[in-house]
Amino acid sequence: MKKIGIRRETKNIWEGRTPLIPEHVKELKEKYNILTYIQPSKIRVFKDEEYQEAGAIVKENLSECQIIFGVKEMPVDFFEENKIYIFFSHTIKGQKYNMPMLKRIMDLNCTLIDYEKITDENGNRLIFFGYHAGLAGMIDTLWALGKRYEYEGIKTPFSKIKNAFKYQTLENVEKDFKEIAKEIEENGFPEEISPVVIGITGRGHVSKGAQHIVKLLPYIQIEAKDLKNIIKNYQKNCIYLIVFKPEERVKHIEGKTFSKEDYYKNPSKYISRFDEYLPYLTVLANGIYWEPKFPKLVTKKHIKELFEKYENPKLKVIGDITCDIEGSIEITLKATDPGNPCFVYDPFTETIKDGIEGKGIVVMAVDNLPAELSKDASVFFSNILKNYVPNIVNADYSKSFENLNLPPEIKRAVIVHNGKLTPDFEYLKEYLKDV
Repeated sequence: MKKIGIRRETKNIWEGRTPLIPEHVKELKEKYNILTYIQPSKIRVFKDEEYQEAGAIVKENLSECQIIFGVKEMPVDFFEENKIYIFFSHTIKGQKYNMPMLKRIMDLNCTLIDYEKITDENGNRLIFFGYHAGLAGMIDTLWALGKRYEYEGIKTPFSKIKNAFKYQTLENVEKDFKEIAKEIEENGFPEEISPVVIGITGRGHVSKGAQHIVKLLPYIQIEAKDLKNIIKNYQKNCIYLIVFKPEERVKHIEGKTFSKEDYYKNPSKYISRFDEYLPYLTVLANGIYWEPKFPKLVTKKHIKELFEKYENPKLKVIGDITCDIEGSIEITLKATDPGNPCFVYDPFTETIKDGIEGKGIVVMAVDNLPAELSKDASVFFSNILKNYVPNIVNADYSKSFENLNLPPEIKRAVIVHNGKLTPDFEYLKEYLKDV
């Protein structure tokens, strides 16, 4: 019988996710003769006993397992020689804080497979938590909006929204939002904050999750070009929703017509045009994939200019769901957690203060949002992952990378094979130099 291990998540007390749920552990054992060992956990959304009933072995030591699955990054001292590890490594952008972990994996001749790079031939991700990040991120963003308005002395239906982790499941969210939607329809929003305009960036799973939450409430979807007109002619009993297209987010520095192909090929030729929209938005939820080569979407300069022009701007909250530190949202100066999801950024001192009080913009920057809906997220993720496990388990990792018998979608996700960076990831050598 083949053996796999599942590591206990230790990122923080909120991380209740698991890569494989008990039902699928049972299925792998009965259909594919794959036995699962799992470390005990007091915070995992599925209890140890549920795994035992499914035929898994709950054990602290996973040394008997050649292949170990996790969700988030693993501690440097966890790795053992010549083993295969599958998790979200957060290394592909050369993230400095994870380079020691990557080096350790290489030094021990291990193999690293990263879920983020499991893609089809067109580069579309096949296994992800992004949708649930979007769901939880938008819930927390709207919760923050309600709290910010309360701080400013304005009562709104958003005050009834709870933190995402308090709902536990999407079903509970939808039930609660049904009541909030009814209140918005019947009573509308106060005149002083109308129209309520929510902008969402990104077109992928994160954006779709965020849109799902907004669409539980009464809404009218508009285009970016309609923003200025909406401010003059609007309804108070709905939210106005904009999902920004790439050509609405950036512009060519020489004024040339936007070309998506050119943008991805030559991002240095483009700059953000988001300062055009900031005065008209109530909330911005950011769900774009970003790398340092791309222009920043919202800069410190944009926010400072906004506050110089308006003493109390309409824009109250930025939900940075993608949470790249000082990335596409330059004022995301740190990541937060579900227990303390927000900080206020002061554009004049460029400093931040935890909570929702004080002068500036409220930023929601929780970096493991799907953990707030751990059960739904784990079931969704495991439903996809279980289909790849037999191929991952049955591959012969002693072979050269060229001859490694993994399906192409999994092979594309092998960052390190037997201690060496694979061809597509050799660029990471540059980031490992100082480790």
